[in-house]
Amino acid sequence: MDLKKKSHQPFPWRLFMSELVGTALLVFVGLSIVILMFGSGTPMTRLIPGEKLRQVITGFLFGSTGALIAISMIGKISGAHINPVVTIAFWLFRKIDSRTATVYILAQLIGAVIGGLPLLLWGQMGKSVTFGATLPGKGYSLQTVFFGEVITTFTMVSLLILFIGFRKIRSYTPAIFPVLYAIMVPLESAISGTSTNPARSLGPALVSGQWQGWWIYWIGPLTGALLASLTCSFLAKQITIAKLYHFDSDHDELLRRSASLAKNREMPP
Repeated sequence: MDLKKKSHQPFPWRLFMSELVGTALLVFVGLSIVILMFGSGTPMTRLIPGEKLRQVITGFLFGSTGALIAISMIGKISGAHINPVVTIAFWLFRKIDSRTATVYILAQLIGAVIGGLPLLLWGQMGKSVTFGATLPGKGYSLQTVFFGEVITTFTMVSLLILFIGFRKIRSYTPAIFPVLYAIMVPLESAISGTSTNPARSLGPALVSGQWQGWWIYWIGPLTGALLASLTCSFLAKQITIAKLYHFDSDHDELLRRSASLAKNREMPP
C-alpha cells in the first residue's frame, strides 16, 4: 500500500527548480568572482595586489553568494541546500526522504552544469584559471588534497548543523558562510581549490575539460559530511526542517511531508 502511494506522488517540481536555479546562481556568480579576482589580465591585480587578500575577499564574496541565495525566495521554497553533501546531511538526520533527496541532488548537478556554461563568456580570462575549476595543487599529494576536502567540508557541515540545531542562533546560519570561506579559501585554495561541494566542482570541470583528481571532489566532501553528521548527531532531533533559513515559512508543506516519510522508513540514524 505504501509503495502504491509512493508511486502516485507528484514530482516536486517547485523544489527541483528552486535547487536547480540556486545551484546555477552559486556556480555562475561565485566562479565569476574567482575569474574576476585571479584571471589573466584582470584589473583586480592592480587594485588589490596582495594575492592572500584577494583570496580572503573571494572567499567572503563566494560565501556571501550562498548566504544571499539561502535568505532569498529559493531558500524559502527548497531550503537552498545547493550542495549535494548538505542534502545528504539532512537525509542522514531524517529531515528529508530518499526520493526528495535524490530530486535535490539531481537538480543541483543539472544546475551546476547550467551555471557553468555562461562562464565561457569570460573567454581567455576564464580559461587562464580553468573557469574556477577545483584541481589538486602542484606539489601536494592526492592524499593531502583529499584530506583537505574532508577537513573543510567537515568544518562547514558541522557549523551548519550546530547553528541550525540551536534555536537561539539558527536564524544566523547563512552568516557563517562569508566568514568561513574567507578563512578557508586562503588556507586551502592552493591545496585543493576549496570545493566542499561536488556540484560546484562539476560545473567548471565540464566547461574547462579539467578532470584531474575528480574523485577527490566527490569522495572528500561526502566523507567530511558523513563525519560531521556522525559527530553532531546529538543535534538531529533539534533540527525541525531541511532548511538553512526561513524555518517557518508558508512553503514548508512538501518538506515536512518529506521529513515525515523519512521518519517512517528505515534510514541511517
